[in-house]
Amino acid sequence: MKRWDLEREARRERIAAGAAFAKGKIVAAADATRLIEAVIRPFDRVCLEGDNQKQADLLARALAAADPAKIHDLHMAQSGVVLPEHLDVFETGVAKRLDFAYSGPQAGRIAKMLFGGKIELGAVHTYLELFARYFIDLTPNVALVAAVSADRDGNLYTGPNTEDTPTVVEATAFKNGIVVAQVNEVVERVPRVDIPGDRVHFVVEAKKPFYVEPLFTRDPAAITETQILTAMLAIRGIYEPYGIRRLNHGIGFNTAAIELLLPTYAERLGLRGKICTHFALNPHPTLIPAIESGFVEQIHCFGSEVGMDGYVEARSDVFFTGPDGSLRSNRAFCQTAGLYACDMFIGSTLQIDLAGHSSTVTPARIAGFGGAPNMGSDARGRRHPAAPWLKAGAEADPVTAPALRRGRKLVVQIGETFGEGNAPTFVERLDALTLAEKLGLDLAPVMIYADDVTHIVTEEGIANLLLCRDADEREQAVRGVAGYTGVGRGRDRKMVERLRARGVIRRPEDLGINVLDADRSLLAARSIKDLARWSGGLYRPPSKFRNW
Repeated sequence: MKRWDLEREARRERIAAGAAFAKGKIVAAADATRLIEAVIRPFDRVCLEGDNQKQADLLARALAAADPAKIHDLHMAQSGVVLPEHLDVFETGVAKRLDFAYSGPQAGRIAKMLFGGKIELGAVHTYLELFARYFIDLTPNVALVAAVSADRDGNLYTGPNTEDTPTVVEATAFKNGIVVAQVNEVVERVPRVDIPGDRVHFVVEAKKPFYVEPLFTRDPAAITETQILTAMLAIRGIYEPYGIRRLNHGIGFNTAAIELLLPTYAERLGLRGKICTHFALNPHPTLIPAIESGFVEQIHCFGSEVGMDGYVEARSDVFFTGPDGSLRSNRAFCQTAGLYACDMFIGSTLQIDLAGHSSTVTPARIAGFGGAPNMGSDARGRRHPAAPWLKAGAEADPVTAPALRRGRKLVVQIGETFGEGNAPTFVERLDALTLAEKLGLDLAPVMIYADDVTHIVTEEGIANLLLCRDADEREQAVRGVAGYTGVGRGRDRKMVERLRARGVIRRPEDLGINVLDADRSLLAARSIKDLARWSGGLYRPPSKFRNW
């Protein structure tokens, strides 16, 4: 007779094994490795919470210290590969296979290990894609997560950086898996119950805060005049004519420049209340002047940002906060909002090819995707109209009857023609294709596919790819804003001028922009100290950003 409770019985056995190191649910930090060796089995699928920002760092060190004779060949399925320990487990043999989404700080090392055969790669995912697979075919046997505090029943308070925790715990706990949480402290009563205790089996008290990366902080002092110019182009040539109110900004100085031009340049254009009112976005410090100036009405966040807690609590009309005043972030919900409820995504990339495909893969770095492919894709399941969405759809398809014509999400790639180290942003062939060939991948790790990209913005101008009617026009539109890169020098000048005459390519002068006006005096804040002043002292920047 077939048994239908084998997973439940296995969970009882794991809990019994882990209980030897616990008092109730509480485990001392010194016993974390022994706990992990007790509840994890060889070949398990494990989610170690490495988020975009929040890291279960104590549990990462504990797993890396595990005896590979006891646990080995683990399949790690985690959104962020951020800490050195996340890769150390592959060096020791504790882990073998990896499915992930983002690896920014470890991009160089992960490239070497993949090419060196140290890691068996499942796939590089988007966040929503990986979260979805947690509930289908990548369900964790064990989840190692992080929270601010817990009570003795295991109720967790995640604080402002909830991020991926609810999704990981839900998938694991309701499919007979084990959930281990590291917390900064054990308290009598948590300020807010973010994860109910019946989903948490063990709590490791770290007695110090988990690591959080200030990933979205950009110092205005480092913003260049070229980035200010691209920001002016974006505001004048895209935000204004489309009336973009609901949007997501990617990470980078180009989008930080846009945020800092809202109270100055956009205000002069009379755009307050007409653009940038609703965001799916982390609480960027560079948004403080725009919030204080009345541009921004509401922000839902993937995670928090170091130093922004006091500001968020004081601006609860703008942010989603709990009764304790702290931010309530949720990466899965915010990714969904960015996919379906936003009319535009604007972000940067490392490489763009002739068709408009973009990628963050280079021969020395594999940074993953994070949420950019979710933010930067056209959600074909969308059914609610909005003016920018309808306008973009009409530009892409002027033939179909309006009532049957799909709208289009605006997906904008913004950056300079030459990037870091003077490497050209525009290339004939993406390095992602070379990586796929070397690793024998069925699918090249392209961040945003060309058929989703609607506009490219550089210091040369804007290419509106929605208005291109064939592949040749599209290629020349890309070449037309590629500057003095090899791609740009290979343009057909006559065809580029025809495209400009049609408004497919628009130069600064076509938009009434004098490039000499792209000056740092346009920035609403020119330093981190200025941002703190705008906040009335509520923003407390991390020490590495303080120079006063």
